[in-house]
Amino acid sequence: MNFKEYTSYLNETLIKVDQGELDNFINLILKAYDEEIMVFVIGNGGSAANASHFAQDLAKGTRKTLETEKRIKALSLTDNSAFITALSNDDGYDTIFEQQLRTYAKHGDFLIAISGSGNSPNIIKAIEWANANEITTIGITGFEGGKLKKLARHSVNVPLNDMCTSESVHSVVLHYLILELQKSMYKNEN
Repeated sequence: MNFKEYTSYLNETLIKVDQGELDNFINLILKAYDEEIMVFVIGNGGSAANASHFAQDLAKGTRKTLETEKRIKALSLTDNSAFITALSNDDGYDTIFEQQLRTYAKHGDFLIAISGSGNSPNIIKAIEWANANEITTIGITGFEGGKLKKLARHSVNVPLNDMCTSESVHSVVLHYLILELQKSMYKNEN
């Protein structure tokens, strides 16, 4: 496959993403912004990189100026390497996100889980704990969505059986969401 063919393949995948799922996601994040709800983001591997980048974009990329007081409160739970390695060493890797949520999250917070397969044990444990503790859960998946798509209260699915391209589409989707959030958050300002 040459690059032109790949970009065509990528574009064909992008247009399959459900706009209704994206609109719902935007509305959920706007709710978190309006109500000053904490948003946690998790993922593994390439999805961890997307989680870290998206949390930064939510927290910094949506503010209008340096002086902007009201901001989206977002944090990636993939970024605390000391806590993650301690948890995985002592309690097992499948607990790294659930245990951080037990430490930091409270009822009403949001959890965004990014997983290409939708079947990562640490993601599933975190979603199950969050659902049981009245935390709004959003899954971003590839393939058929796996367990995550079934367990998360809300989801965005990239219907593609290709991990690399799913992660690329996730990145594009997350950047689209940031642009839409910026427009919505500041639409009434000059």
